[in-house]
Amino acid sequence: MTVSTSLDSRAGVEPRKNVTRLIVATSIGNALEWYDISVYAYFAVYVSKAFFPNNDPTTSLLLTFGTFGLSFLIRPIGGIMLGAYADRHGRKASLMVSIMLMTAGTLALALMPTYDRIGILAPIGVLLARLVQGFSAGGEFGSSTAFLVEHMPERRGFVASWQFASQGLSGLLGAGFGALLTSWMSPADLQSWGWRLPFLFGVLIGPVGIYIRNHIDDATPPPAGERTSPVSEVLLRQKLPVLLAIGALAVSTAVNYLIVYMPTYVVKTLNLPPSVGFTASLAAQTAVMLLAPIAGLVSDKIGRTTHMIAFGILLLVSIFPAFLLLTGRPTPGIILLDVLWLGILKAPYYGPLAALMSELFPPATRATGLGLSYNIGVTAFGGMGPAIMTWLGGFAAIGELAPGYYLTAVAVLSLAALVTTRRMKLA
Repeated sequence: MTVSTSLDSRAGVEPRKNVTRLIVATSIGNALEWYDISVYAYFAVYVSKAFFPNNDPTTSLLLTFGTFGLSFLIRPIGGIMLGAYADRHGRKASLMVSIMLMTAGTLALALMPTYDRIGILAPIGVLLARLVQGFSAGGEFGSSTAFLVEHMPERRGFVASWQFASQGLSGLLGAGFGALLTSWMSPADLQSWGWRLPFLFGVLIGPVGIYIRNHIDDATPPPAGERTSPVSEVLLRQKLPVLLAIGALAVSTAVNYLIVYMPTYVVKTLNLPPSVGFTASLAAQTAVMLLAPIAGLVSDKIGRTTHMIAFGILLLVSIFPAFLLLTGRPTPGIILLDVLWLGILKAPYYGPLAALMSELFPPATRATGLGLSYNIGVTAFGGMGPAIMTWLGGFAAIGELAPGYYLTAVAVLSLAALVTTRRMKLA
């Protein structure tokens, strides 16, 4: 049974002519949040040399991705704090805080002096900037998803799908910068200063997102009562919805960060030019951006779990053969087709996911529940994913197939969560 209250009904009266403006305003901010995060991962090879120099390239990369993963550990805290703030004071207030913090963190990272100039202060500064970004991104998903579904509850799948379509756009921009810069600039210039350009672009977009969000109307009153603690409600009474939301999210976020990890995998494991990985990621992110809204629309008609279980099974049976093909014939064409195929399968799974997760929580704790479950899932199966795959790749018995083993295990977990949700009729 889908959780719904009179709040959702009141919020649904928002005129349809305003829906597009709301989607655009929310999606722009969400795209910026995820653009800043994905750029760090896409340019990990260059960041590792600038801030984490080491005689062993693998150790340097592990330090870089370790920092990437550590910044995700603060995300559940951001999700709880900014989610509770949204449940108490309104969605718009929380959205403004998250985008301003993300812009500040990105500016710090773009201007950070390298290890050669300030020594150990450089990696410490990078870690602090990433922690600010992680805290900000932690609060973004819960507040923006709640904002969208409460303005158009009868089409939750469609409006919430723009959460992930906008993430596809952010990945598209990040991969596009990678493909452009690796083709246009010399390796020396790219390592020296070129890698900063995508971060500076994110800083320039920040004020635009702040302006747009400041001029949207938060038509829904804060749903939590004055004496209600959204955090305690979620932690004490809604543990099962949190676990199911984490499980449903696991495979989609793991595939997403595999796509982000691909440029590093192509260089480090397959010994191919970085432009190959960027082009493959570019194609996959385009598929996510275009197909996720269509999938969300379909899920409004046939149901979330029916739709997602079907594509979850397709992902499960496709992942390992895709990596067997990729490692057996690591040509640019095969890499492009493999990653694009994973992107095409991920997008239909991704589309209804935000709506499914929102339906597991009542409005009074929705932003908090979404923020907590989403960020635990992304931290465990996404943020630590590149580091885990890099580590697994060091074992001779696994080697190049590390991403295939990792994603297959995560796909099984997600399917189990979806089947449980369906049988218990929770969403």
